[in-house]
Amino acid sequence: MTPSGQAVTGTVTTKVPARLDRLPWSRWHWMIVIGLGTVWILDGLEVTVVGNIASRLSEDGSGLPISDAQVTGLAAALYVAGSCAGALFFGWLTDRYGRKKLFLITLAVYLAATAATAVSFSVWWFFLFRFLTGFGIGGEYAAINSAIDELIPSKYRGRVDLIINGSYWLGAMGGALLSVLALNTDIFPKDLGWRLTFALGVVLGLVILLVRRHVPESPRWMFIHGRSDEANDLVDGVEKEIEAETGRPLPEPAGALTIEQRRSTGFIEIGRTLFREYPKRAVLGFSLFIGQAFLYNAITFGFGSILVKFFDVSSGSTGYFFAAIAFGNFLGPLLLGRLFDTVGRKPMIAGTYVLSGLLLFVTAWLFGNGWLNATTMTVCWGVVLFFASAGASSAYLTVSEIFPMETRAMAIAFFYAIGTAAGGISGPLLFAELTDSGVVSDAVTAFCVGATLMVLAGIVAWFFAVAAEGKSLEDIAAPLSARQDDGAPQAPDTPEADNSPTTQAR
Repeated sequence: MTPSGQAVTGTVTTKVPARLDRLPWSRWHWMIVIGLGTVWILDGLEVTVVGNIASRLSEDGSGLPISDAQVTGLAAALYVAGSCAGALFFGWLTDRYGRKKLFLITLAVYLAATAATAVSFSVWWFFLFRFLTGFGIGGEYAAINSAIDELIPSKYRGRVDLIINGSYWLGAMGGALLSVLALNTDIFPKDLGWRLTFALGVVLGLVILLVRRHVPESPRWMFIHGRSDEANDLVDGVEKEIEAETGRPLPEPAGALTIEQRRSTGFIEIGRTLFREYPKRAVLGFSLFIGQAFLYNAITFGFGSILVKFFDVSSGSTGYFFAAIAFGNFLGPLLLGRLFDTVGRKPMIAGTYVLSGLLLFVTAWLFGNGWLNATTMTVCWGVVLFFASAGASSAYLTVSEIFPMETRAMAIAFFYAIGTAAGGISGPLLFAELTDSGVVSDAVTAFCVGATLMVLAGIVAWFFAVAAEGKSLEDIAAPLSARQDDGAPQAPDTPEADNSPTTQAR
């Protein structure tokens, strides 16, 4: 046995992946979901609060000399820029130092930055800590999605990943309703209510941090990084716990995997793997993230401004409308998630992307002709985002499962950062100008841009998506450190041939 945390590398044969994938659903898996998935609630809370308090922050007496366009444009872009930078920085650390260390550190960064945002005394301070809040949240995406996919059995991976990513919208609902209360000047002064919304994010984050301390390191990461004894001990404990819970023995695992352990993977090898060995999967990742980023930015960052400027909704009431579409967003992954494991990844990813884009085109046409009011506009948005939310959540699932184990966190970080930078930095800057103009045709243009990119991403998914449903992560993409029986490296997958490579069980 090696001392806990001490890596001793060599060549090992392990059944850890097969042992994890054949586990039935249990209380242990619920602990994983609660401990890791709840951070998306914080992200939803953050983004929604800023969108809904934009009009209040720009009013005299808010305590900050800031305009509505600065809040929904520059501050939103800085938040997304921070998310992209944090994803890349923490993604590299996650693959190198482990999932658990990083999902604790990134949450701590979020907590500190959000607390600082709540006490903003000037515009530059607000902008700085919006960037740093995004920095922490971006790191969460890489660390959390890696851990979730490596701990959840393959039979349930698709639906669980979608529902967890979709929980973002529970936070969005909470943020929308919270903004209604916080912006009520009969309860809180103008310069206090918006600060309390950020303070609540800190409280929720502290609760999540307490729960997350009990979530284990990924056994898959441990056995590759020279900690195979710890990985086996952890899985032994989980198996005993589940057998005691179910009252029956577990079936034998399907097969073994031979690994030449390593302490880290360099950037050159990561880049070569993503773009030379898996070029079509790389195109798929880019397309999915860019499409969903533009569609969501076309709607959500200008949501409050559209209701106020075009439908005369008061700034203190926009939260009710946003809560309605947020509920539709959460229902999408919740109700459709199971189909990604049963009907299959390709038809569901392509279908949700294309359908949501087409529905947004219809919404833009109805809005441009003046046939919508605040309520019917919200209903249209809710229907669009019901499908778009499932599709957007599947983007994170896709890039976390179609690349080798050693590159997983960096793959998530890279595609999130590049795709989101394209849609999430330029998007708010573009859409804030369009929705702030008060011109109907400008808002219609914003919708059509998002819809077009979403449809195009769906078409790419139809041709390039991988049939990953029910498969072990190691069967979808062989680890870079996998070895054949004769000690030779496992041949790289050739997704261009059939998009469904397999790894020999050893």
